[in-house]
Formats: sequence, structure tokens, C-alpha cells
Amino acid sequence: MDRFDNGPETALSWHRDGKPVALATVVETWGSAPRRVGAQLVIGGDGRMEGSVSGGCVEGAVVVEALEAIDEGEARLLEFGVSDEDAFAVGLACGGTIRVLVEPVGKVLPEPMLRELVDARARREPVAYEVNIETGHRALHHNAYPDRLRMDRSGFEEDGQTFVAIHNPPLRLIVVGAVHIAQALVPMARIAGYDPFIVDPREAFASSSRFPGETILTDWPDEAVAKLGMDARTAVVLLTHDPKLDDPALQSALGAGVFYIGALGSTRTHAKRVARMKEAGFTDTQIARIHGPIGLDIGAADPSEIAVAILAQMTAVLRGKA
Repeated sequence: MDRFDNGPETALSWHRDGKPVALATVVETWGSAPRRVGAQLVIGGDGRMEGSVSGGCVEGAVVVEALEAIDEGEARLLEFGVSDEDAFAVGLACGGTIRVLVEPVGKVLPEPMLRELVDARARREPVAYEVNIETGHRALHHNAYPDRLRMDRSGFEEDGQTFVAIHNPPLRLIVVGAVHIAQALVPMARIAGYDPFIVDPREAFASSSRFPGETILTDWPDEAVAKLGMDARTAVVLLTHDPKLDDPALQSALGAGVFYIGALGSTRTHAKRVARMKEAGFTDTQIARIHGPIGLDIGAADPSEIAVAILAQMTAVLRGKA
């Protein structure tokens, strides 16, 4: 299934170019639906589209409905059953059902509200878009639905009428230490939806030949993480084994609201790390946020397996399972 995370930006850009446009959002799913709730498809008045709401099963029907909705200037709530045959065509074992909300930009979804949403996303500010499918009331909330924001979960509220679309900043991964584990972890993390950044002042390690196409910072780690910034959608992984490199980034991470901190090393190495952090003035609660030794205990024996263990642990923490 393709990833498409720029629905609001694309819709706003097309609208500003003077083109009729609608934004289609998956609001509910049952069974083996191809796309998760919150997935979006942008449809232009000329039939052009970007994104996906079903992995290809019902896009054509959504486009037809969206074009009619644009002409009428009204929202539409669509429901589709994806057959087993169509599901197999997009790589699923069985079919499912999806509901899709189509909102023409301008006449239904106000352009100023869409612009506010896009601006918030550009600032990496979590925001919730709320729409009541019965009354048509729409609103943006910057300090609401904390549980949904934490779990990155869009969906209907208990009233069955209020749909909340969560727009979290993209996940980021800051890897300190351009070592062999990082070479395996970075592409895995990118597949999982992270924007990775590699930090290592040792240019022999932090080279484009070892990490082709990736963002590499050769600043001292505390300076690098200060440039990047850290927030609740950031994971920090420390892989150098060298306190001179790991500790500055670790201290910055402990003072920030990152969702995951992992540090490579044995139990003995981690005990020394804990002692250094205590000496630096960090509390037991803060220090307890460090996952060390890093990664889930799956018996990993080589850099690739260790990378799998790290990414699995990051996912478990992100989803509230660890």
C-alpha cells in the first residue's frame, strides 16, 4: 500500500491554483479494509487524483462521487464493500468495508480552516480536525483529544456522529552514531514511516557512501539535536558506545518530550550511564525513560537483527504496548 501524507497540502495547493478540489477521507473501516482510518485521497475537478482510500479498489467510484459533490457543493458520506476478489488484487487475504467522507474545498471545507491546518502541520504542531457528519459543524483543535493524539488514532467519538481526524507531525528518528546498526536501522525506519537523521562528528563514519540519500549531521551531538529540535513525535537512538558522543544527546533528549530514548550497551554499561545521568542532576523518573540495553529481547545477534529489535521496541512504545 502506498503512503500519502500530504492530503491537506495538496488540496490547498490545487484550490489556490483556482482548481475545484475535494478531499476524501476514510472515516471508518470493518474487516480487512485496505487503508486505515484517516487515509486521504485528493480529487481535482478535472478528475486528477493523488493519494488512496482503498489501495485501488474503489478509487474510481470515489472520484465519480467527488466530482458530483464538487458540482453540488455538498459533502458526501460514502460506503463501499471491498470484495474478496478486489482485496486479493491489492494484496489482502479477504475483503472489508470502508466509509469515506468527501468534502469539497471552499464550499464545504473552508479554505481558511484548511490553511490553518496546513500551517500547523508545517510547524509540527499536533492538531485534531473535527467534523459532525450530521450537522456539518467543523473545527480545528490544538489542545484536545490527547488520547487520540498520543495513539495517533483517528475515528468516531462515542456519539457516532463526530469524526476526529488526527494530524500528528511525521515521526522522526535521530540516530547518534553512524555505525553498522544504523546502516540497517535507518532504511527500516524509513519504511516504517520515520524521517531519519544521522548524527556523528566522525566523518569517516558519517559519510554519504555509507548512508546514501540520508540526512547526515557532523556537528557535535548536542548541537545537532538542538538544530533538529525534539518533540513527542521524535525517537532518539544512541549507538556510539562513547559517552563523549552519546551523553550530550542523551541529556538533551531527557530534557525534551521525545517518546522514545534507546541506548546501546550492556547492562553494566547502562548502569554506568545511569550513574552519570544522576550525577548530571536527572531524576530517577527521567532516567527510567531510557531503554538500555536497547531493543526488545529477541536474541538479536547481528546489526540487522539488533535494528529489528530496536524498531520493534520503538513501535511498542509509540503504540502504548511497552
